[in-house]
Amino acid sequence: MQQRSQATRAAILAAAGKLFSQHGYDATGVAELCAEAGVSKGAFYHHFATKQALFLALLNDWLEELDEQIQSILFTAPDIAEGLVRMAGVAGKMAGDAGGNLPMFLEFWTQASRDPAVWNATIAPYQRYQRVFAGLIQTGIDEGSLRVTDPNVAARLLLGMAVGLLLQASLDPQGADWPRTIEQSLRLLLGGLEKRSDE
Repeated sequence: MQQRSQATRAAILAAAGKLFSQHGYDATGVAELCAEAGVSKGAFYHHFATKQALFLALLNDWLEELDEQIQSILFTAPDIAEGLVRMAGVAGKMAGDAGGNLPMFLEFWTQASRDPAVWNATIAPYQRYQRVFAGLIQTGIDEGSLRVTDPNVAARLLLGMAVGLLLQASLDPQGADWPRTIEQSLRLLLGGLEKRSDE
């Protein structure tokens, strides 16, 4: 019974990801979501109180997956500088999936600009990532792999670059080899942050 319930929830989330990406949040109704997922409205409302709750669940699932990938990378990296470079692979994978997550990435931004609940759900993780990256940069400074700099400024620069490149990839998916571009961009940025042997 629980497996079937989880499968129903997963089907609704998959349908939402597809339809919100293709048609947008506002143009997609619960009836269309149910038809795409192959579930009844009763099943929909058993799992999600509202369409907005479904939208926020998509955002939460996306962020949880991103958190797991970041933690795995940091656990296996020999130092912070290399960990940050490896994280570019995560962003690159997102950028390379222009037909998948990137339209939802834009939809989250669009809805956040219109809806305070979505704004709060979107800005809180952004602020958390800013703190996480600032902490990572401070750790890199402390371990000697990064030069002394303001960790908060460096973290905002990293996030700004990542978000900007993801936006470019979503607007012009064929314009570059985005996974490679993101990794090269991060390496270029880290070249300025990494501590040189003569320092």
